[in-house]
Amino acid sequence: MLAPSLHTNQIEAGCDEAGRGCLAGPVVAAAVILSPNTHLPKLNDSKKLSEKQRKLLQGKIQEQALAYAVGIVDNKEIDELNILNASIEAMHRAIKGLSTSPEHLLIDGNRFHPFNNIPHTCVIKGDGKYMNIAAASILAKTFRDELMLKYHQQYPYYNWLKNKGYPTKAHREAIEVHGITELHRHSFKLCEPQTKLIFVK
Repeated sequence: MLAPSLHTNQIEAGCDEAGRGCLAGPVVAAAVILSPNTHLPKLNDSKKLSEKQRKLLQGKIQEQALAYAVGIVDNKEIDELNILNASIEAMHRAIKGLSTSPEHLLIDGNRFHPFNNIPHTCVIKGDGKYMNIAAASILAKTFRDELMLKYHQQYPYYNWLKNKGYPTKAHREAIEVHGITELHRHSFKLCEPQTKLIFVK
């Protein structure tokens, strides 16, 4: 069973991201502040839930959260910053977007850059330990999936409808056949050899 938060006597925002390992699209982070009385019995790490379960919980989280926000860093910024810094920047943008200022940040993972002098704690696999991080993981994942579905309409060859930009065999084969799009991350190894990539508009 997930704990509501690490510090129950403070306004704490849980933070997580989605899309770090993708070849295309943005990295998306969410920050969520939950009430200690939040009732979300099915809440869990987004990776352990079906798409249907995530969508159902997305609505419930948005209804029950004291505050939530999403931050986006696109593929071009990822190439400039590197994926670790881009993921942290996406979290910063999400935290900045909160309507309530948190007194503590609970971060999924083991790396973070301080934000506005707010104390923070990093927790490895925190999305399976704390409700506020799990809620953030679901909002980040569902928001990003919705973006990738829109991008799929623009570039159907890469099957982002299913793989959401992750490096599946079909995705890499599509890159080799059709080239890359304006949404692909050039700093990632997209295919073999990388020098033969063709830009598709």
